[in-house]
Formats: sequence, structure tokens, C-alpha cells
Amino acid sequence: MIRNEGAVHGINHSKLDFDVSVMMSRKEKVVGDLANGIDYLFQKHSVDRVTGFGRITSHTEVTVSKNDGSERVLRAKNILIATGSTSTNLPDIDIDDDKVISSTGALSLDKIPKSMIVIGGGVIGLELGTVWNRLGAQITVIEAMDEVLPGTDTDAAKNLRLALEEQGIQFRLKVKAVALKKTKNTVSLTVEPLDGADKEELKAEKVLIAIGRSPVIPELGNDISIDVDQWGFVKVDSDYQTSIPGVYAIGDVIGGQMLAHKAEEEGIAVVDYLAGKYSHVNYKTIPSVVYTHPELAGVGETEQSLKDAGKQYKMGRFPFMANSRARCNGDTKGFVKILSDKESDRILGAHIIGPNAGELIQEIVAAMEFDGTTEDIQRICHAHPGVFEAVREAALNADRMALHI
Repeated sequence: MIRNEGAVHGINHSKLDFDVSVMMSRKEKVVGDLANGIDYLFQKHSVDRVTGFGRITSHTEVTVSKNDGSERVLRAKNILIATGSTSTNLPDIDIDDDKVISSTGALSLDKIPKSMIVIGGGVIGLELGTVWNRLGAQITVIEAMDEVLPGTDTDAAKNLRLALEEQGIQFRLKVKAVALKKTKNTVSLTVEPLDGADKEELKAEKVLIAIGRSPVIPELGNDISIDVDQWGFVKVDSDYQTSIPGVYAIGDVIGGQMLAHKAEEEGIAVVDYLAGKYSHVNYKTIPSVVYTHPELAGVGETEQSLKDAGKQYKMGRFPFMANSRARCNGDTKGFVKILSDKESDRILGAHIIGPNAGELIQEIVAAMEFDGTTEDIQRICHAHPGVFEAVREAALNADRMALHI
């Protein structure tokens, strides 16, 4: 951001360089340190780690094929599947992790491409697209829907797209990719507008496939089977048990919000259940964050979902342009929006686009967990100056009592 916004803060530079190899080295070190931290926790809590390819061969047995060619059979009363997901591919388009890359490949490029087409305007496509855009690549995002981030609050999604357009990212909405050709130096992607207009050809150095994630179903023995739904996700009951007695599943492999923290909550719930304790996951208060700049965060209902359900609601909205800390930081894009029940005032959802949105949403998540109202947030003292004051102002504005607009 120094390149684009440093001058207004009095930071002048004649040349700004990026060393991608150093960036990637640091990334690998951070990831490695975090992985080593997991190993430490395993040792601390006496958890055995067995490395290899596992197959569920009975409802109490996992057979592990190890790298040295040997096999080890693990037996337990219960088995928990947490195999996650992988990048979804487009039909007839091969990901070579050279010119056509997945999200994994986009995290390991050895140089900054001059141009990149991102197929998919969801979370992954926008996050990775903005990373390489900030480093200097020309990014074009194509999305089949009429707005980016389908399922997100439309108001917030639109404002994020407009903010990213100001940063130089181009968006082509309501188009789909129909063909791809690779040449020596570029990739040609043929796209077809969904309104019936003529096809056109887009060219770039790289094409990123970011159309979503697909579940990784574990390999099973010949004598057992596991039920999956029409999209390939593992079916589970209210206690996360699969169709195989004693075998449970959590996370991306069972669908829903494909978020690491959602999977963590489900894992805790399963273990608590197996230990005979109370277990519960409140899916209405699981926050989601899009780590772009500006960030976008949301929890609970959107305006569209409330309208579709015929629910009467109040809406309070406050722009960061009117927040003193955001003004001082020169980071004023976006707003806080809070939705509450018209009669009870109980908070039903919230959506934030702007500085530190991923942190700011947690105050509202906590309030929702305690069945809080906008009045509860109105009466909480927020330190000044702070971007979090915008949360209180949005709550006040639900009753048209905002102090600074």
C-alpha cells in the first residue's frame, strides 16, 4: 500500500521493489513454524502422529500405508474424518501449476506475472487476485453470477468490488469460461456472456482456477460404504456421525461454510460428545472474513435472506468515512451494517467492509451469542479514537440515533 497511498502520509519513494523469492521463503518459514507448533502440541498432549495414506477398513479400523511400503493398522472405538477439501477443477481445463494454476499454485509463484485471469469471484479468487494485484499484476476476474461473493450481503459485496476496481482489478460479471488455449508465453481464455452476447477471447500470462472447493472423501475398505449427498459431501447426523456407526466427520468434507474455524468448532463438539459432555455448534454465529483490502466480514443473516423469509427487521449503517481513526489512517472505504429484529431488537446479522473488519465482527458475534440487541451495543463504552466506534454508531443508527452522521 506504500506504493499507492504512501505519498498522502508524507512517505516518498523513488523506487519500490519486490523480492518474490524472499516473500516466498518467509511464507514457507511461517507455515513450517506453525506446522512444527502442531507437532509440539501433539507431543505435549500425548497424541501419536502416524504419517501415511489412511484407509478406513472397518468402523473401528484404519489401515495406514507408510512411505517405506509397510502398513500399520490402527484400531479405535471411534474414527473422525477430517480430510478437508481440494480445489474444484473446470471440465476440460487441466491445471498444470505453470500457466493454469490452482489456489495452491498461486501461493507459490516464483515471479510476479504481468497479467492474470481469475476464474471465480468468490473468496479465494478475490483474496489471491488482490495479493498479486498489489504486487503489480494486472488482474481480471470473471464471475458467472451478477455480483462477486455469491451468498454474501449484496451491499457489502458490491462495495468491495467497487473498491477493488479503484485498485485496478477488472471484473467481468455474468460470463463463463468455455475454452482455454495455452501458447508459449500466454493463455487464451474464451468467455461467453450469459446474456447471449458474442464470445470473446481474453489473454494473460496466468489463469487461476478459483471456482470453489470439493470434498476429499477418504478411501474405504471393500466391505464398508459411506453415504454422501448429491454434491459429494459426507452425510452426518446431528452428532456428526456418518452412515457408518462409530465413524464421524467434520469440516469441509461435510459441507456448509468451508472455514477452518467452523471445522474447529465441529471438532470440539464431536470430542465433547464422545466424552459425554454437552456439545453444540451455533452456525448462526460463525463469522466469515474475506482477507482483501479492504476486508469484508459477515455473520448471520443478510438483508436478502431476511427479505426472502419475510422477516421484519431494522438496519443500522455507519460509514468509516465518518470515523475519526479511519480518517487519520486514511483508510475510510466501507461501512458497518447491523441487522436486528424489528420487534425484539435482537441482532440477526452484521456485515462490515473496511479496516480490521475481521476483528470488528467479533464484537457482534459475541453479542449475538448472548442474544444481544443493538441497544446492548449502543450502551457499551467504546474507546476513542478507534475504528470499533463505527460498530456502536451502526447500532445507534438502527434507531436513527447515530452521533456522527
